[in-house]
Amino acid sequence: MNKAIIGGIIAAVAISAIVAVLAISPESGTPPVTLTKNEKLGLIVNSPSNEITLEELDRVFSQASSTGVGRNNHYLFWNLLEPEKDQYNWKQSDVLMSFNKKNNMKVTLYFSVINGKTLGPFPDWIGKPNLGAIPKDRLVKVLDNILTRYNIIDTVIIGGNVDAHFRYNEQDMPVYQKFFTEVYLQIKEKHPNVKIGNAFSLHGTLNKQLEHIVKAFQMGDFVAFSYFPVDLLNDIVKTPEEAREDLEKIFELVPNRQVGIFEISWSTSSFVNGTKPDQAEFLKTTFDFYNQNESKIEFLTWYRQYDRPEGTCIIDPEEVEGSVSVGGGSGLGSSEFVIERLSKYICNAGLIDVEGKPKPAWSEFSRQVQMTKS
Repeated sequence: MNKAIIGGIIAAVAISAIVAVLAISPESGTPPVTLTKNEKLGLIVNSPSNEITLEELDRVFSQASSTGVGRNNHYLFWNLLEPEKDQYNWKQSDVLMSFNKKNNMKVTLYFSVINGKTLGPFPDWIGKPNLGAIPKDRLVKVLDNILTRYNIIDTVIIGGNVDAHFRYNEQDMPVYQKFFTEVYLQIKEKHPNVKIGNAFSLHGTLNKQLEHIVKAFQMGDFVAFSYFPVDLLNDIVKTPEEAREDLEKIFELVPNRQVGIFEISWSTSSFVNGTKPDQAEFLKTTFDFYNQNESKIEFLTWYRQYDRPEGTCIIDPEEVEGSVSVGGGSGLGSSEFVIERLSKYICNAGLIDVEGKPKPAWSEFSRQVQMTKS
């Protein structure tokens, strides 16, 4: 998932209400959760509102934790963390990571130097380097600082939507292979127990016949995938069983590495042909896939806890793979058409609606997590 889409995720929300009360420790006065968790299974924790308080964060994290999941994603971008060289802004991350820790959740860190079609975002003091000019020593330093500060991070994604980036930049693939290997080795020296990999869009790979790009990056400790059951226009065109067949193709693409399911979802928006029964059915199908392949899967994280209000999942056309015109003009297949569907899909991908009413898939999610092996 590139940064343009993460407006619906708690890690990228402008949490001004929290920053204003950072002096309050979110862990004070409440004992830590002691439930046994499955650290391989995750849920992206989010609130349905942009403006959230510590109390609201405590509630949504506790609610997610009650399902038995033991993992969350944390989306952290370099330009926000280190706006000035060697000057770090930990405020927002400290709050969110404290709630992950309190609820016994391991964390998959998305700190992406490749972000779909774009690179970065990088701090202004780095500028806008091309792939070969990204300062490896600075990347290693910032990742070392993050992993030292937050020992609950056990997996790191360095490149996100890598398939989308190299669709038009195949000549740079050897550059990134070398870059990733050098960063990987240096981080592993400092943090040998942290696993590092890249992420790809499974639906993007299959829809655009980019399998060769995924196969070229059999690198790191795992290869991660996001998955939406959509076509090039971002309409849901699969049945839950057909989507399961897509998931099985992962092991053809990546026969020699552990697999991470970084973000997997099914939207309930009728605008893109989604329904609540299909969401619940696909969730069961996904867990069946997990249970049958558990030894090959590093982690599986569902996208996500809550819907977002209509109109809040705005997508930047310049940063979304697939947003270029596939049909021309301003009608069917145009950029606006594709982006509108992606926005509708994302805003309605939660297991609970914006009014706090659980969808059928919410109780099914809890049941499936508690039935799986930890």
